[in-house]
Amino acid sequence: MKYYPKLQQVYNFDNFEKQGKELVAQLNAHLKNTQKPKTNANHWLKPDEELNYWQNYQFDNLTTFVDDLLQHSIHLHNPKYMGHQVSVPAPLSVLTNLISGMLNNGMAVYEMGQAATAIERVVVELFCQMIGYDDEANGVMTSGGTLANLTALLAARQSLKEQDVWQNGMNDKLAVLVSDQAHYSIDRAARVMGLGNVGVVLVPTQDDFSMDIDALKKSYQDTSDAGYKVIAIVGSACSTATGIYDDLTAIGDFCQSKDIWFHIDGAHGGAAVFSSQYKSLLKGIEMADSVIIDTHKMMMTPALSTVVLFKDKKTGNQTFHQKAQYLFEDNSIEEQWYNGGLRTFECTKFMMCLKFYVLWKTYGIEIFEENIDCLYGLGNTFAEMIIQHKDFELALHPQTNIVCFRYIREGLNEQQLNELNKTIRQKLLEDSEFYIVQTILNGSHYLRVTLMNPMTTEAHLHNLLRKISLFA
Repeated sequence: MKYYPKLQQVYNFDNFEKQGKELVAQLNAHLKNTQKPKTNANHWLKPDEELNYWQNYQFDNLTTFVDDLLQHSIHLHNPKYMGHQVSVPAPLSVLTNLISGMLNNGMAVYEMGQAATAIERVVVELFCQMIGYDDEANGVMTSGGTLANLTALLAARQSLKEQDVWQNGMNDKLAVLVSDQAHYSIDRAARVMGLGNVGVVLVPTQDDFSMDIDALKKSYQDTSDAGYKVIAIVGSACSTATGIYDDLTAIGDFCQSKDIWFHIDGAHGGAAVFSSQYKSLLKGIEMADSVIIDTHKMMMTPALSTVVLFKDKKTGNQTFHQKAQYLFEDNSIEEQWYNGGLRTFECTKFMMCLKFYVLWKTYGIEIFEENIDCLYGLGNTFAEMIIQHKDFELALHPQTNIVCFRYIREGLNEQQLNELNKTIRQKLLEDSEFYIVQTILNGSHYLRVTLMNPMTTEAHLHNLLRKISLFA
């Protein structure tokens, strides 16, 4: 038999142990370094500069590569990271990525991922219980909110009584109604489904950026009069730009009155069902036909990991119903919860359930409530600080850990204020000590923070405002 020296080296398990210990030590040192007061949250380079760096990069070994990668990456564990809606992953949960990667048990069929398939079922049952579903509910886990929203809307389309779109194709003009503040993944999912531009109806919002229910009723009527079949109405829990929850009960009541699928995009804020203090924001969630919740936003797991929950398990089972006889023993409509490939767009997927499961079983369900209470509370604290500061104003009072605000200066018109805040944000990006983002609301430019790090303190927030004032 021919000898392959490189392959022998690749699968030398003693090398793996040595490299693994060195890597964990290196990452742990990085975590500790992120907590030092003078450590920046970011390392900003323009896109072409970053590309040039890696195009000309000389790879020496794993250790130096990781050092360089860390240097060129955003540091979410730094308390001055206040940017996008991405969790600061719990180190223990990160280790489960290593386990999943090593086992590499794809979960399309039970026999390829039996442990993870059963664990996923346990995790999904917990989420169903938390949102108030009964034993007729089920769900799956999938790779991120975008794919989760697509999965739910495909189920909504497949639930149409008049036609089987999955088998026979689309005959009618279909539409989805969603808030004009909803995440762009809803629009993207609808377009992927072939609904086109006119099939995504944006419902106006109220002054607080929640869906206007009267406008919803009018949008539904106008869409129906134009010859479109509304297959779903989507409630935001919460919206991405402002962190505001739609009135889920009112949307749910309207959906029931019209026999329309009610979907809730709870990618960010759905996790509040685990909090006694904040779960009232989700009043009416149990009325939804489907709900998605990202664990990689408010539940401390690394990306990507999303639960898709169905009030009636039959709808979830029928969405991707097709023949694949070399994989599945029996492809009847009857539930086969243990064969995930029948119920997800993904065939092979990694063992994402481990990320949440290990945190839950190690620290108890209370750990998720603590994280949500801490971060939502921090958002309220920051809002009060802004209210007390004469040089800043809020776009609106936050319901979550997302806060939109801007620097103001007497004598400047709206266009000048927009340019000033846009420039401030760019200066912050280039300075790299803090990492925040920006948004536009009703034509006005606002700075935006999402307080994802439980290690962020009031002192960090004061320092952020001080630096903004300095740049202004």
